[in-house]
Amino acid sequence: MFGVMFFVAGAAVFSGALILVGNSMEYSLSLPFPVSAPTDPAPPDTSLAPSTGKVSVPTEVPKVVIDSGSRETVLASMQENLIVKGGLTVLAVGALATTLGWLAVGGLLRPLNRITSTAERVAGRTLQQRIDLDAPPGEVKRLADSFDSMLDRLDQAFAGQDRFIANAAHELKTPLAVERTLVEVAIARPTASGDVKRLGENLLAVNQRHERLIDALLTLARAESTVSDRLPVDLAEVMVSVLDHLEEQIRHRDLRTRLKLESAPATGDPLLLEQMIHNLIDNAVKYNLPGGTLEVRTGATQTGAFVSVGNDGTPIAPHEIPVLFEPFRRLTDRVGSTRGSGLGLSIVRAVAQTHQGDASAAPRANGGLLVTVSLPRPPALR
Repeated sequence: MFGVMFFVAGAAVFSGALILVGNSMEYSLSLPFPVSAPTDPAPPDTSLAPSTGKVSVPTEVPKVVIDSGSRETVLASMQENLIVKGGLTVLAVGALATTLGWLAVGGLLRPLNRITSTAERVAGRTLQQRIDLDAPPGEVKRLADSFDSMLDRLDQAFAGQDRFIANAAHELKTPLAVERTLVEVAIARPTASGDVKRLGENLLAVNQRHERLIDALLTLARAESTVSDRLPVDLAEVMVSVLDHLEEQIRHRDLRTRLKLESAPATGDPLLLEQMIHNLIDNAVKYNLPGGTLEVRTGATQTGAFVSVGNDGTPIAPHEIPVLFEPFRRLTDRVGSTRGSGLGLSIVRAVAQTHQGDASAAPRANGGLLVTVSLPRPPALR
């Protein structure tokens, strides 16, 4: 860009110089030029000389003016010479200036490229990367140091969040485990009446629902944090494992399965990706009609891997789709909506976005939903 600007400026200056030099040459060539004296002058004319005996010599030197044809020829020749040599000079100096400018700007932008590379690594992997720019004090040095300070604060914040999640998991799940144990012991006593056993079973169901809710909340909080360890994962293999785990639930609802599992390589946290796929299948089974169809597909495209899960169910309007991805939002007219926590698809989208992917949903023509998760290709396969 700077090279083009220099050539434009040089061409403008050169054009102005051509105009000024052309005007100057026209003015100079319009002046009279003296004729040089002859080498063998003729004797003076003494026929009309006065009686004093002195010879009369002409007092003015004769002058000539170049005719218009010769002047135009000389002017055209000088302009042509000036255009050729001046144009070559502008090209040579422009090429030299562009080369030197390219090298100079490259040296100035090298620290910015380093900052950009570090930011990309931080965004894609871990907060442990630092620029640590070794350069003289200046604007770029201040920018790099400010970026490192920001990364330090972010690293501390995420570390504190991870500690909070771990402590919350312990503090929230321990009382529930104690309550569950006490209820199980109470209903297992031989002297327990039928009312006590029924009450105990209801309390165990509530306790189990609370445990699932806490697990979902902790998974959502973990999914929205940074993924530090990324390992190669084949989503098709994870899907097979999840389907085997939920086989009894699928058989209980008498669902027909249509599977098309192709290799879907990705990178990320295996536990989070497994939880994401588990939520997809669990939602598709839970909100499916008895005897309905469960369609599952995995595969790879030019941009990455994908997982799609479809089910049969009540019709869903397109404007209701965004509500399904919000935490604790459920459609009250859906089959089984009262059994859900409203965090299933929220966790799915959070895990996908944490892995630089996304989750989308679309209503099916005969009712139900088709949810698709797309993840980027691993760096080694790009």
